[in-house]
Amino acid sequence: MTTKIAGVIGGSGLYDIDGLQDVEEIVVDTPFGAPSAPIVAGTLGDVRLLFIPRHGRGHTLTPSEVPYRANIWALKSLGATWCISVSAVGSLKEEIVPGHVVIIDQFIDRTKNRPSTFFGEGIVGHVAFGDPVSPVLAEVLAAAAKEAGATTHVGGTYVCMEGPAFSTRAESQLYRSWGASVIGMTNLPEAKLAREAEIAYATIALSTDYDCWHEGHDDVTVAAVLETVRANVAMARRIIVEAAANIPDGVDPLVDGASQFAVMTRPELIPKDRLDALAPIIGKYFA
Repeated sequence: MTTKIAGVIGGSGLYDIDGLQDVEEIVVDTPFGAPSAPIVAGTLGDVRLLFIPRHGRGHTLTPSEVPYRANIWALKSLGATWCISVSAVGSLKEEIVPGHVVIIDQFIDRTKNRPSTFFGEGIVGHVAFGDPVSPVLAEVLAAAAKEAGATTHVGGTYVCMEGPAFSTRAESQLYRSWGASVIGMTNLPEAKLAREAEIAYATIALSTDYDCWHEGHDDVTVAAVLETVRANVAMARRIIVEAAANIPDGVDPLVDGASQFAVMTRPELIPKDRLDALAPIIGKYFA
């Protein structure tokens, strides 16, 4: 019997996994619009996996256009308590070679134009985010990546930029001076929304290139990124298979109750339509 449910947000080909059973496509309507695409759901062992292609099928959504709230709301409404993010990133460190995997433990948010919370419009909430990554899930992913044969760096800071243009050389050097490990365009506000939804979140960051700081390598280009991404897809699938076998029962204590005491607004002042919209997120606290 399937008792564990995990979302997988990444490329559109990730669900093509040997052994995935009871595969179905699920269309979810959310108060925040449609998710990036219909969700492909399937069972692997005792885990129900819910796959969302972050940029839509055929890669039609820029990082700024990804409906992050709809994606996380959909996963929560389908019972997900874990979320694996599979993300292509640029390396900011010499030792993180293109093709390597980084299991992230921190984020720096440099996004500008994205709704980053489920709260607002009559309901104010603040969740703790000092430790943005589930250590339980990160440990599972690190072990899975090593078992899959990936050169794996455990721990690292992910700078999330707005995009869609890549960094300037000055920006890239700035992020390196901060001690950041990789740079990408998608994990925020995704991770913040997952925390509000009390979903344990962790990232498999797949290094595709050295960002433009590296004078010994060509500047990052789409063609170079895509070549490495294609090589990384098979590795990502193997990591997901290994990780699925070791996802624990229950809920990560780090996220359990994350939104229980987050709301500052007096309950009688919260508009009913907002409570209805956030029912999967905080409904149990206002029953």
